[in-house]
Amino acid sequence: MAFQILLNVFLGFLWMFFTVSYEPVTFLKGYFLGLVIIFSFRRFFQSRFYLLRVIAAINLVLLFIKELILSNISVIKLVLKPKLDIRPGIFALPTVLEKDWEITILANLITLTPGTLVVDVSEDNKLLYIHAIDIDDVEDAIIAIKDSFEKAIMEVSR
Repeated sequence: MAFQILLNVFLGFLWMFFTVSYEPVTFLKGYFLGLVIIFSFRRFFQSRFYLLRVIAAINLVLLFIKELILSNISVIKLVLKPKLDIRPGIFALPTVLEKDWEITILANLITLTPGTLVVDVSEDNKLLYIHAIDIDDVEDAIIAIKDSFEKAIMEVSR
């Protein structure tokens, strides 16, 4: 991925030198032309087209913002209820993520979302122990995390 980004920037500068115009607009034209060239030759690279990973990373950030807003609303509803009828609990989330940075991002996204906290990670990095402030069904919580955060992290990393 880094090679493709550097190649694209190089093609942008090369376009500037060929057109003998050193303005930012000329660089952007060359950069977009480089995107087309790299996309057309994507089968010759070992990794997938880098712009797909950039889009996946943007989607991950937008997903986190959406989950952050929704979980803030649900925690506010819990706090403002006259009767505190919460069901806190700790559950184990099995993960298919393998790299340390993927597991760290997943744990941080879960912890930064109000109402949940990653308490521990197993020695083999296959289980995350999560405390939830109000949990109805453990299986629903596991499926929700796997379908949102874990899936989005896998799209960014693979």
